[in-house]
Amino acid sequence: MAESLAPWLAPDVQFHLVSRRRNRLWRMAEMAWAVCRYGRREQPVVIDVYSTLNFYYALICGLLCRWMGIRYWCVLHGGNLPGRIRRNPRLCQLLFGNAARLIAPSGYLQAAFRRAGFESEVIPNAIPITKYPYKQRDRVWPRLLWVRAFDAIYNPRMAIRVLHRLLERYPDTTLCMVGPDKDGSMQDCQQLAERLGVADRVRFTGRLPKAEWIALSADYDIFINTTNVDNTPVSVIEAMALGLPVVSTDVGGLPYLITQGEDGILVPADLDEEMAKAVVSLLERPEKAKRLASCARKKVENFSYEKVARQWKRLLIHE
Repeated sequence: MAESLAPWLAPDVQFHLVSRRRNRLWRMAEMAWAVCRYGRREQPVVIDVYSTLNFYYALICGLLCRWMGIRYWCVLHGGNLPGRIRRNPRLCQLLFGNAARLIAPSGYLQAAFRRAGFESEVIPNAIPITKYPYKQRDRVWPRLLWVRAFDAIYNPRMAIRVLHRLLERYPDTTLCMVGPDKDGSMQDCQQLAERLGVADRVRFTGRLPKAEWIALSADYDIFINTTNVDNTPVSVIEAMALGLPVVSTDVGGLPYLITQGEDGILVPADLDEEMAKAVVSLLERPEKAKRLASCARKKVENFSYEKVARQWKRLLIHE
């Protein structure tokens, strides 16, 4: 959060940002050192909290802040943080129960944390909206775009199955899958595409710089999001900003981001038949796709850096 928003908060709010190191021990050491070096009783330490291994970085920093008598805020990330609360309730109580503030990027995490006894405030994820040119698609073609890390929790195999179903009706359907491989899921998808006979209709780009996939998006007409676990994925917000009508699974925070039938279409998790039907509804009714995309763009304009930075400033300056 701080890294992307820091330039928009200056000069009213200054951040000391750490750490970009990939080595886990070095990262943890640098974060702990930064708490000791820059921590002040009159200023909060802002800690990004994730549900995976990075949760323990946040926990250690939170405990260190508490030992030093420094207030800290937790910025919540990851659709699986409610699962972390269920698995490690005592550790979560130590971290979240002693935080001065909890900041959630969606109503989904706010509601989940409230059920666990933790109150939070919602400030959404932000994007530099001016870098996402809106393309109006008067005609929608069966050209699908998927952007996410290849990880089992994001269910990339479902995208291949959706492609397979659509090819039965639309032989010119194509799918582009953008993102790095995290757990071998990319190879798994490639093998599935071979078995289903659709390998020549799907493109795997690997990780792309942001500007490249934004430019690439102009060649596609529908964005699909197949995840099984999620919060408020930035890739979906970006697709909405670009004018791509979105068809997504209805897990986690997605129903808090997408209003069914108004600015996107939600389908049950792992039901490729339902997602394929939703895509067909956009292909057969291009005016519907156009309306959804227009409403989605208007919604995500509220997630611009300028607007989100103002919300952060109100909290940080008046703290």
